[in-house]
Amino acid sequence: MSKNLVLVESPSKAKTINKYLGRDYHVEATVGHIRNLPKSKLGVDTEHNFEPQYMTIRGKGDLIKKIKSLASKSSKIFIATDPDREGEAIAQDIVDILTIPPNASVHRVLFNEITKNGVTKAMKAPRDVDGYLVSSQRARRVMDRIIGYKISPFLWKAIIETSGSSSLSAGRVQSIALKIICDREAEIEKFVTTEYWSLWAIFETDKGEKFKAKLFKVSDKELKLPPKPVMTEEEWKQFLVKHIAAGTEKEAAELFDRLKSKKDFIISNVTKKQTKRNPSAPFITSSLQAEASRRLRMRPKQTMLLAQKLYEGIDMGSEGTVGLITYMRTDSTRLSEDILSEARDYIKTTYGENYLPPTPNVYDKKKDIKVQDAHEAIRPTSLKYTPEFVKPFLDRSSYNLYELVWKRFVSSQMTQALLEVTVIEIQADEFIFKAYGTAVNFNGFMQVYEEILEATGKEDDKEEAKNETIPLGLEKDQKLKLDDLQKAQHFTKPPARFTESSLIKELESNGIGRPSTYSMIVSTIQDRKYVDMIERKLNPTILGKKVNEVLVKNFSDIIAVDFTARMEGELDLIAQGERDYVSVLNEFYSPFAEALKKVEDNIEKISCDLCGHEMIMKMGRFGKFLACSNYPDCKNIKSFKDIYQQNQEPEYTGETCEKCGSRTVFRNGKFGRFIGCEKYPECDYVKNITLDVKCPKCKDGDVVERKSKRNKLFYGCSKYPNCDFVAWYKPIPEPCPEGDSPYMEQRYSVKKGNYLRCPVCSAEVTKKEPEAEVEEDE
Repeated sequence: MSKNLVLVESPSKAKTINKYLGRDYHVEATVGHIRNLPKSKLGVDTEHNFEPQYMTIRGKGDLIKKIKSLASKSSKIFIATDPDREGEAIAQDIVDILTIPPNASVHRVLFNEITKNGVTKAMKAPRDVDGYLVSSQRARRVMDRIIGYKISPFLWKAIIETSGSSSLSAGRVQSIALKIICDREAEIEKFVTTEYWSLWAIFETDKGEKFKAKLFKVSDKELKLPPKPVMTEEEWKQFLVKHIAAGTEKEAAELFDRLKSKKDFIISNVTKKQTKRNPSAPFITSSLQAEASRRLRMRPKQTMLLAQKLYEGIDMGSEGTVGLITYMRTDSTRLSEDILSEARDYIKTTYGENYLPPTPNVYDKKKDIKVQDAHEAIRPTSLKYTPEFVKPFLDRSSYNLYELVWKRFVSSQMTQALLEVTVIEIQADEFIFKAYGTAVNFNGFMQVYEEILEATGKEDDKEEAKNETIPLGLEKDQKLKLDDLQKAQHFTKPPARFTESSLIKELESNGIGRPSTYSMIVSTIQDRKYVDMIERKLNPTILGKKVNEVLVKNFSDIIAVDFTARMEGELDLIAQGERDYVSVLNEFYSPFAEALKKVEDNIEKISCDLCGHEMIMKMGRFGKFLACSNYPDCKNIKSFKDIYQQNQEPEYTGETCEKCGSRTVFRNGKFGRFIGCEKYPECDYVKNITLDVKCPKCKDGDVVERKSKRNKLFYGCSKYPNCDFVAWYKPIPEPCPEGDSPYMEQRYSVKKGNYLRCPVCSAEVTKKEPEAEVEEDE
């Protein structure tokens, strides 16, 4: 009897699903995409409705033969690739390559969760491949290919003199991410630091209870920082009508001396306000990546790798293999009726009726951000699997991430927290201090979970004057004793550089990118050396700034936040069947082709220094190089590195030297890249650039990039020569899926492409790289 064929993307998912479906089914994995656009040419016919020319991915030929053979013997074929647009496109590719027997049928099924119940329900609700979703993915793919393929050559020509790299690239979304980082860096560079002072008092009640308060007003004028560092005389006059400044130590000292002479400090006002705090919505992709970064110090790629493992299935001993969370690429906060009912029963039983709201909490996404194909939020598949239950079966990193998902989901269905905010005003003649305190009257959802907010770097009077607790029973006209008086110097801070998670949040808030692309975007701009991550902050390199400058100067309408967001919206409309593939691409391509022609006419040519003819890009055995167009009469050639070394400029890090306060720069030394002081040799300050991986041998140093005597790249311990750890493959801060190593090694082979391998147990992880993401690099 013929078996039913089920096709999924991941081998580990295939193993889990096969256990649920039984012997009547054969489950096979495609291991991601099976077809792609060609690498050697554009592969899109812009003259004939943007017809893409797909080819079988190198190394997938044997797999396709196997799938065809299995399909020819099957009465039913179920395509269960991932439940998103990329998965839908893979499903269509499978349909296109198969020769379906006359008595066989093809169905599309969606596994939002890999559990017995989830798989069974999905198999009972098959549908056809969604042509609208496929068209949306194809349009994104073609758009990315055109931008990457057409713009990248101009980058090579325009930036050849400031870059030793021949692998420059532009991309529809990666270029926007780079622009956002460079725009923030420009704000930081032009920021003028302003000095200011604050005055504090510690007050004591007659019962010996103490609390802090901050000087708020003097003679009815608010103590406030000027709105900008440089103001005209008239602006100063206007500011001083309602405010008083303490911008220098002298001004602060004058106020301090006047306060020291005061004897009577009396509570002039007590304000109590009842407030409610709502729980946070269950996780979507971007919020999971952000919270995992803040709480667990996980990078987005690591978070998604672990989340994928939790989704695809964990061996739970006697329970068998179980998917512990729902699909992790989503921007929907929707929850199924089944899980809501289960959550309400759990909350009532575990915490009591006071923690259960009258009806389930519903969370709406912002209207201007499209929902990713009606997925659910990221949540546990069953509340049976508590963090304590699953802990023996998970490595530490996976457990921490699962516990985070669990707590966020459960708390999202609990009652509000009831808080009381108290504001105390203390007066001594013309001086008024303010103190703030918050008391929790009912903790509600905070019993389980409270979100950690991203630090903004901005000063906040209320936060500065906040007390953990304020003494009970404080009343108006009550006298207080001045226990201590302090003055503190501050400096205004520039806007904070983006972290990986805050960049993802910024992209999402602007409607740029989608859940399946976020982590790849931030990885691509780092892999291309456009951005360095220093102390978990994204710093644009000289190369990154130059690339951004060229793109903004020549393609300002294309490399713009509003254009990219609008295109994302158009792709969403295709997915909903409200726009069609050809018209959207026509609207994109016409202005793009115009801009491209202008740049082509104006771009500065690189001349041969021997005969004067134009130097053109060529591809050789060892990569791209420049050759004279007058060949064979002139055989002049140059490498990118030769030109780069003649025009190299200092690459500033944006940080200051810890020894002398000068600027720091990136340098290349005997053992690789490092950070040094611009005043060298007067100042010998140096700092290693780490990979965010602790040395596995000494546990004390960090793994850093180095170069051998033969200029070969390798990785060693920052504590060398005290520690002799060496690795030839780049360590990646992502744990082994088997829990045997805190990091993986980055590998590549023609057959497998890019993959990760554990240095201890040799476990391998082949990441699914959505086509639209990969194409950004071209």
